[in-house]
Amino acid sequence: MDLLPLVFSSGWASGINAWLAVLVLGIADRLVGIDQVPDALGRWEVLALAAVVYAVEFVADKVPWVDSAWDVVSTAVRPAIGAGLGLLLTGDGPTQHQVVAAATGGGAALVSHLLKAGLRAAVNTLPEPVSNIVMSLGEDAAVVTVVTLAVTHPWLAVGVALALWLAAAVLLAVVLLAVRRAVRRRRERRLAEPASGRSTSGAPDHPRRAAGRR
Repeated sequence: MDLLPLVFSSGWASGINAWLAVLVLGIADRLVGIDQVPDALGRWEVLALAAVVYAVEFVADKVPWVDSAWDVVSTAVRPAIGAGLGLLLTGDGPTQHQVVAAATGGGAALVSHLLKAGLRAAVNTLPEPVSNIVMSLGEDAAVVTVVTLAVTHPWLAVGVALALWLAAAVLLAVVLLAVRRAVRRRRERRLAEPASGRSTSGAPDHPRRAAGRR
């Protein structure tokens, strides 16, 4: 199936930012007229809808915990768009090809979405908002890069997408480990404070004060 690399890469991008993926594909069809991209994605109403929703997500994605709430809402949307793009890219191909394309696009989108949502939830435990902004801008840049490569060098896009999957998984594991250690240290400090307080309050009086009371 010649379109499978494009379907996979588009699905990967949909799991990160579905509306930006649709927008980039539509603009590519509108400006360049790429054969693999269906004309439906280049229609003005589709581009307008994708641009409006992407603008909302652009802001929400940079606010701590708001981004995680948006991820929860997008749990069904992103895989659905990834599967829909797979069907659109397959066009009037055989039914078995359409099934494979929908499963590939939807599955790739789901994996990307879960990695992104998990990483964002872990980053939100950090005390500053800069990490969210940096990650959001990096994700948008990755989506534009992968989708652009998908329509020009499909197999290169697949390689980049797989590498980013691996990097995200490793980063998620590192962040979760750091958060777990921070929580453990905080719990140990809380347990140590009452113990030190009890030892101070239970210390014996000064010998002279004790003798005076006797």
